[in-house]
Amino acid sequence: MAKIFANIKGDRVIWAVAALLALFSFLPVYSASSNLAYLYGDGNTFVFLVKHFAHLVLGFLIMYGVHKIPYHYFKGLSIIMIPVIIVLLLVTMAQNTTIGGANASRWIRVPFVGVTFQTSTLAAVVLMAYVARYLSKIKDKTVTFKETLIPLWLPVFIVLMLILPANFSTTAIIFSMVIMLVFLGGYPFKYILTILGSGLLILTFFILFAKAFPGVFPNRVDTWVSRVENFTDNKDTQEDYQIERAKIAIARGWIFGKGPGKSVQRNFLPQSSSDFIFAIIIEEWGLFGGVFLLLLYLMLLFRLVIVAHKSVDTFGKLLVIGVGLPIVFQALINMAVAVELFPVTGQTLPLISSGGTSIWMTCLAIGIVLSVSRNREAIIEREQKDEEKNFNNEVESPLEVLSEVI
Repeated sequence: MAKIFANIKGDRVIWAVAALLALFSFLPVYSASSNLAYLYGDGNTFVFLVKHFAHLVLGFLIMYGVHKIPYHYFKGLSIIMIPVIIVLLLVTMAQNTTIGGANASRWIRVPFVGVTFQTSTLAAVVLMAYVARYLSKIKDKTVTFKETLIPLWLPVFIVLMLILPANFSTTAIIFSMVIMLVFLGGYPFKYILTILGSGLLILTFFILFAKAFPGVFPNRVDTWVSRVENFTDNKDTQEDYQIERAKIAIARGWIFGKGPGKSVQRNFLPQSSSDFIFAIIIEEWGLFGGVFLLLLYLMLLFRLVIVAHKSVDTFGKLLVIGVGLPIVFQALINMAVAVELFPVTGQTLPLISSGGTSIWMTCLAIGIVLSVSRNREAIIEREQKDEEKNFNNEVESPLEVLSEVI
């Protein structure tokens, strides 16, 4: 055990927060999986618990492996991976996958393994690393808007346009995070306003085109458009049913909760182990459980800022913010949906909800953050060794002079 902890580098608080979230997730996932167990299985929820355990183990192995990679390697990897994710997104869109009769064009099935993989989550991590690389490259340089169109914004808009038809919420989150990152990276504000206006215009034309030609795009377009309309118009829909059940679960939990495994709404709330697991957590663990989770994510945000501040170069700072902040942002959105502050988005609760792709990509992002933190620790260790060496030399030098005099 001591050898294992000796090989774990990087920010220890981030490691601890990730481990606490993972450990805490077992109870709500095991409890909330009863709905899926009876709908798609024989009622045995233990299978879902084992599956969740396997996802977490693989996720932490990814985190451990990635945090060993020097973070400056991600500059080149982001350039290589941009064409790869574009191809993956094209394949995902073209295959028109259905799961249970519903369109599921966000996933791709890995050959020979049989595991489904959501390509947009990988695209988000790669794209943020790519933007961080470009911003660090033009740091302290005067660039025109035209000069940044092809190397920066063309890959961004290609990726976003490939994700948009099937997953508006992910597209909106990625676009928001890119805008936030370029703002922090010192990109001219007037150029940012131009991009915001262009993005809004493209989205408007896309919605109008999708409405005019509904057969061209997957039916997910109608899904996310209707979710926004229903949220503003208060129509009686499936999304309203989910929200109502989530609010009932939250109201039943009150301060102390009903106790682990005693949720009632898990049997009625669709996606109770993924999209709406926060409502089940509050029903079973009460307000204390919800606040505990919120504090963990806020602690993660605090440590992300610390790691970014201590990074030795611009790329490291922007990389930490680019891949780390979306984790906290996604968690807050998931919680906001459960209390009807946002329309239903389909975003999971990072490291808590069941689902392999979400867990793996969250661990990948945290591994990248830990890689930046690990580099800082290595520099401090080298500086300490150099100081000790210089101190020893200063102590030994008078003795050498005395021996020479004698």
